[in-house]
Amino acid sequence: QELTTVRVQDPRVQNEGSWNSYVDYKIFLHTNSKAFTAKTSCVRRRYREFVWLRRQLQRNAGLVPVPELPGKSAFFVGSTDEFIERRRRGLQRFLER
Repeated sequence: QELTTVRVQDPRVQNEGSWNSYVDYKIFLHTNSKAFTAKTSCVRRRYREFVWLRRQLQRNAGLVPVPELPGKSAFFVGSTDEFIERRRRGLQRFLER
């Protein structure tokens, strides 16, 4: 049976303290699928790259619904750490679906 596991982990704030700071996440993929040459891979991606991916999927999905991304909110209640963790979990759900 073919299995693919994807994990969103290790959020890091880049350029912290500057006007152009952002958070990126480690995306870890492990599979035993014969369709993949590399059985594991790991990259870092930021939220806007997930937005790009979702748009590409929507263009090619036809009638298949594309999962939602977690919201992008400039205003939220709670700490920055809580927001980052909520987003990480939302990105995880997006990739799993």
